[in-house]
Amino acid sequence: MTGQEKIDALISSLGAIKNRVTDQATMTVGAVGYAALGGVIVDDAFNDGLITQGEFDSYLEAHDLVINHDYETATNATELFTQEYQGAMNNLDEAIDLLADAAGEVLTATGIMESAAAADTSPEQTALQGMMGTDEYSIDQAEVDAYNQAVAQVENYAQQAGAFMAAANNTELTASIDSYATVNNFAVGNYTTITYTQAIDEFVINWNDDGFGSGWQGYLTSEFKDASDIYGAGEYVAEYGTMPN
Repeated sequence: MTGQEKIDALISSLGAIKNRVTDQATMTVGAVGYAALGGVIVDDAFNDGLITQGEFDSYLEAHDLVINHDYETATNATELFTQEYQGAMNNLDEAIDLLADAAGEVLTATGIMESAAAADTSPEQTALQGMMGTDEYSIDQAEVDAYNQAVAQVENYAQQAGAFMAAANNTELTASIDSYATVNNFAVGNYTTITYTQAIDEFVINWNDDGFGSGWQGYLTSEFKDASDIYGAGEYVAEYGTMPN
């Protein structure tokens, strides 16, 4: 049973329990309503809302399987790339939080634009000067640097996450890596470093403890997305709430 199959079993067992709780909640609403009207709930009417021993046992079994599985050591290239994708996505989430804070600082300062546009009298222009003298409505070099660095981090981690996900789904690439490991008799999951360079579309993976390392180039070019692509996708999501097909 693979690690993913164990997680799937956990999801299935939790789903069964969740369905019981959901059914119970629905029945409780109906039962309370009938009780207020003098309806008499028959014995065992709530049975569908009870978690069975079998369902609980399935959960415990799946829980133990997942808890005790070694997810840190990938058994094949697909798992290796999936692990790296998850790590990059965690970093991306943190980078987005930092970018939101940095962008908020800059956007607050740009809020003075309306006052500047309306400042066509001496009192209004004097008031504008007063606003510009505050930290809230001025932009300094540190804020610009923080913003630009945050943008760069989001680009970097989004690039890495996308590359690792694309790699995990590229059977030609994963088969090549798995074959390289098999021929040289070492475990894929024992890799020590992995890098991806988008400019040359190359993964470099090292297994230093086993004395091996190699590069895989040119597998992801069909997945490249430029500024126009990502801007268009952002506008589409804003309008429709989902990524374009």
